[in-house]
Amino acid sequence: MQRNITRNLLASLIASLVIPLGAQAADADLLKKIEAMAKEIEALRAQVQANQEANKQAIADVREVKEKVQKNEDRSLDKWLTVGGDYQFRVDSLAGETKTFTDVNATFANAQNQLQAAFFANPSPANAAALSGLMGFAQGMAGVQTYSQAQTFLGANAAMLGAIGGYAVTVPAYKPKNETLYSNRFGLDLNMKAAQDVSVTARLLMYKTFGASDDGALTNSGSAPFFADRVGVFDGTVGHIPSSSFLNVDRVYATWSNIAEQDIWFSVGRRPSTNGAPNHLRANTARPGTGGTPALLVDYAFDGMTVGWAPDIDALPGAYGKICYGRGYESGFSKALTNSLEDTDMLGISVVPIDTDPLRVWLQWNRGMSIFDAPKMANTYFGTTMPKTNLGDIDWYGAGALGTIKNVGPGNLNWFADAGMSVTHPNDNVSAQFGFQGLMTGAFFNPEAPSSKTGSAIYLGLRYDLPSKTKLGLEYNHGSKNWITFAPAAGDSWTSKVGTRGNVYEVYAIQELDAKPISSFMAKSFFRLGFQYYDFQYTGSNNWVGAPVKISDVNGQMMTTTPLSKAYNAYATFEVKF
Repeated sequence: MQRNITRNLLASLIASLVIPLGAQAADADLLKKIEAMAKEIEALRAQVQANQEANKQAIADVREVKEKVQKNEDRSLDKWLTVGGDYQFRVDSLAGETKTFTDVNATFANAQNQLQAAFFANPSPANAAALSGLMGFAQGMAGVQTYSQAQTFLGANAAMLGAIGGYAVTVPAYKPKNETLYSNRFGLDLNMKAAQDVSVTARLLMYKTFGASDDGALTNSGSAPFFADRVGVFDGTVGHIPSSSFLNVDRVYATWSNIAEQDIWFSVGRRPSTNGAPNHLRANTARPGTGGTPALLVDYAFDGMTVGWAPDIDALPGAYGKICYGRGYESGFSKALTNSLEDTDMLGISVVPIDTDPLRVWLQWNRGMSIFDAPKMANTYFGTTMPKTNLGDIDWYGAGALGTIKNVGPGNLNWFADAGMSVTHPNDNVSAQFGFQGLMTGAFFNPEAPSSKTGSAIYLGLRYDLPSKTKLGLEYNHGSKNWITFAPAAGDSWTSKVGTRGNVYEVYAIQELDAKPISSFMAKSFFRLGFQYYDFQYTGSNNWVGAPVKISDVNGQMMTTTPLSKAYNAYATFEVKF
């Protein structure tokens, strides 16, 4: 029994010694596991931080890529450049009826040719004196500047005037005709956004007749022209009258808009001063915006500038006003002469109190200052012409409206009405190159004391648009005896119809092709057929040099242009807008 007790005590002692050693081993293993877990947690924390840094870099990289993409998009052509344009094929069939007149240019040429021939055939003192007398007369005539000087010159040369009458070339009445006049016109439109609120707009234009690279088809080449605005092509009409295959700069101007965060703009360059309202109806183009001028008063390619403002007035939706300035002729350096030639400038104020789809109303005032007697033109019937004197100033006043009445029967009715008045302010100058005629005064070799002349005009029209894309138009305009406009760039073949002293009737039909636009939503193609009838009541349509003569009174008088009593033009076009 004692042996058992001893054995139990010994086992208990050994157990007491062994158990602490096991516990100590378990604690050591636990510490190792905790240390391993801490290392794993630190590694995970480092991995998370690394991932966060990588994400930040990735986000920065994405942002950088987006910025580069945005910059590339901002610089891409479609963001800053818009390209458009048009092509027109046109055929005109022209006919007219003239009145008997004495051709001034042909008369002087005949006198010179006959006197030279006589002198070369027999160089006698009499023939030499006659030839030198004519040359002296021409030189003296070129030196005349004023109305009083013209009277003195004519009085001193009465004998020579009588002698020149013996060489008169009288042109009997005839019926000019051109059955088929074909022409091509191409225009290229560019709009460039240079910076925020700053843009540049340009239009390049080519216009030529089939089989010719000059303006002879419309200027009555080789004979006296019919109208002053169709004597030749010059700076104010280039690209608008068929002349050559050159692609000329018709318009180019820079515009700064949103000035002072207001709807104020400033624009400078070669102005959009041609094809103004309401010509867009007949041309089948969009209604003009704040650019341009009423076609009844101005259709002339000016270089100049504009300042405009469009106030936000609830009672006057779309209202705006602008002040326009243009230079029609640059005279160069001034000359130390009594009658130094001055620049020809135009100043205008336009007020549009309402401009909406149903109704647009406009008021216009223009003043032409130091009006020249002839523009600079080359190779005309009169040779190379250029301004020789300033004849005075002209004021123009205009008021008009246009609009659309929807759902008139199956279609929409477009209408317009425009009225204009011209008031001349002549100075004492006369044009020596045109026989001492002044600003709307006098006749060839029959000067008239300067006096103000007032003229008036009206311009009315309708266009009915059908769902079939057929558009039917009717227009009428009338100009009084002393009416004068500034519209030589109008696209009418005979002469600018809005400058007619008499009546013009026109009908036309437009048929658009039912084709899906591709180049832009404005793209379209169409045919246009039309007919114009001119009923001239006075001479000198579109000419401010010389006084008008009633057509029924024309019978052999000395004139520089061929007087027409009636004119007809049947035309057709195929046009593509892109």
